[in-house]
Amino acid sequence: MIPCQRHLFDIPEDVAYLNCAYMSPLMRPVIEAGNAALARKAHPWEIMPEQFFSGSEEFRATATRLIDAPADCVAIVSSASYGVATAARNLPVRKGQHILVLDEQFPSNYYPWQRLAEEAGASIKIVPWPGDNDWTSAVLNSLRDDVAIAALPHVQWTSGGRLDLVRIGEACRKVGAALALDLTQSLGALPFSVREVQPDFMVAANYKWLMGPYTTGLLYVAPKWHGGRPLEENWIQRANARDFTSLILYTENYDEGARRFDMGERSNFALLPAATRAMKQLLEWDVAQISETAGALNRQLAAAAADLGFSAPPEEFRAPHYMCLRRKAGIPSELPELLAGQKVFVSVRGSSVRVAPHVYNSATDMERLISVLQTAV
Repeated sequence: MIPCQRHLFDIPEDVAYLNCAYMSPLMRPVIEAGNAALARKAHPWEIMPEQFFSGSEEFRATATRLIDAPADCVAIVSSASYGVATAARNLPVRKGQHILVLDEQFPSNYYPWQRLAEEAGASIKIVPWPGDNDWTSAVLNSLRDDVAIAALPHVQWTSGGRLDLVRIGEACRKVGAALALDLTQSLGALPFSVREVQPDFMVAANYKWLMGPYTTGLLYVAPKWHGGRPLEENWIQRANARDFTSLILYTENYDEGARRFDMGERSNFALLPAATRAMKQLLEWDVAQISETAGALNRQLAAAAADLGFSAPPEEFRAPHYMCLRRKAGIPSELPELLAGQKVFVSVRGSSVRVAPHVYNSATDMERLISVLQTAV
């Protein structure tokens, strides 16, 4: 368990921010790193050509420690949708095949697959919401030989249901389906290993559980796809990019590994240092410990909320850091306003109250949320 780390954040004592799934607050050290990096552009004559590469390689190397994969397999992207679109551009699907998604899957991990299916004469196959909350079994029951791609998250975002990606990865390989993952609602708070899961593509935006700034993210690309087609054709992804004097000598060759999939202007001198600093702090805390710490807070909430008529997936089927409370009588329409009035911040998504604590939260924050729920229902 990690002791409360509120001192690293600019969160007033009277605020209970339980909404990391919406966006994380930036840590003070992350803001400092970003401010220092932004200030460098005040003196552009001091920015050397090698610095267009050093920051991105540090980001790449740090990301690899979070996902258990080689640095050559990491691309730098701007968003989850950028990574999903890259996967959709490169993964094959034939007429009559299916692309598997979850019921109520996040739109950025649905729309690119919908377009690909339409263009290929394939179809989207939706895994129905499991009555027993076991998303893993529901996916496994839907995986057939006619599934070309399974496009999935680690955590279903409106239920908090956790998928066993190791088992799903094994099943995908057995039926010959590609596995494309959006881990934006889990990476950094739920342990994940590329080596164990073996996805074809995996993307995560930085601004949620990776605790970094907007417009940064990481994309894992399996070696078998390193010869694929990127979304952009920019100068820095080419093999001769480090020699600024030779940029006009156009080349068909790309930089090594997944770097061909990097977004344009990947060497963001303000954002990348901040994103890298955030990931380093997560590694220092240890993702397994973050998961355990958030899980303990959510267990406290689940027990109290059950007495108020709320239900959540059983602990064995839900992600520790991500709690979605449902209620047969529905969520009171005035609940968000009541919570905000008490400076308690969560999200209402669909028919769920979504609670997403982190290491800056304490048992007192949960008690404040429970107190407002008691008043509302």
